[in-house]
Amino acid sequence: MRGAHAQTILGRYLRVVRGISFRRERWNTPDGDFVDVDFPTVAGQTLDYRAPIVLLLHGLEGSARTGYAKRFYLECARRGVACIGLNFRSCSGELNKTLQLYHSGETEDARWVISEIHRKYPKHPLGAVGVSLGGNVLLKYLGEQGENTPLSAAVAISVPYDLAACDEALSSGFAKVYVRHLLMGLKAKVRARSDELAGHCDVESALRSTTFREFDDAITAPLHGFQSAKDYYTKSSSNQFLSKITIPTQLIHALDDPFIPRAAFPAETVNANPVLDARVSERGGHVGFVGGLAPWYPVFAAEKYAADYLAHLLVRPFPVRHPTNSSVESTEDESVDALE
Repeated sequence: MRGAHAQTILGRYLRVVRGISFRRERWNTPDGDFVDVDFPTVAGQTLDYRAPIVLLLHGLEGSARTGYAKRFYLECARRGVACIGLNFRSCSGELNKTLQLYHSGETEDARWVISEIHRKYPKHPLGAVGVSLGGNVLLKYLGEQGENTPLSAAVAISVPYDLAACDEALSSGFAKVYVRHLLMGLKAKVRARSDELAGHCDVESALRSTTFREFDDAITAPLHGFQSAKDYYTKSSSNQFLSKITIPTQLIHALDDPFIPRAAFPAETVNANPVLDARVSERGGHVGFVGGLAPWYPVFAAEKYAADYLAHLLVRPFPVRHPTNSSVESTEDESVDALE
């Protein structure tokens, strides 16, 4: 498909995956809320009871069961890697208890879930993959943690490294179609909790918003302690955290991504950090990367690249990584069923 928008739009609808079942667990967070965590099982694939585990962080208004997530689970299972999918708050089909939602810079839930996985499965090498917004969260987390992370490898796909630049790119032309679609889901959540939000945010402005900046000024910023959307974008953009990442991390990116201006890819910073492996292509759109000989037999390159990279680094004999100054106690069931 020769076009950024074709890659972006058709890439979503062509990712049809069957044969994956899910077990969902609800994990109560330290602040009195919850996150829903999905454990996928791929039909016909049997994993070793100490298989590496990869946590998936999805994109804006997605979930741990979206098309690219299922495709990634399939590719990982074929390589002997187990997966866990984190649904960000409000993205599992149920609104959360607290007003706090999720956003591009919110790393506390990811940090806590990663630590919980490490506590529950201390003998398994751990990795993570983040897609779009989830990629920004993952890279920010890795930069914040430095050496103090149990993750041994990571992949980030189609990341909005500079949130302000991406917002500007999405505010004109055909890109407005994407914004309108994504805002529909966000506005529905605001509408469902309008009475509770009224004392904290400008609900009416949020429901009238036509750009991410307008929505973030009305909801995201005041709800999460930022002065404005500009302040939120400045503090949450992952480009400023790349130099502090210490584990092998692959960055999968297309220069024609309609969400991300070409100049927003931080090539100089990436090249200066030897643990970062940039896999940059001219074409691919936003979370597209669709190839193959015909539309009825598509190949999804991003998921294959990510699974290859993580399997290469995580499948034994790669050592289990323990963060600096940490100790863990095993609560693991030593059986194949531990992750099924």
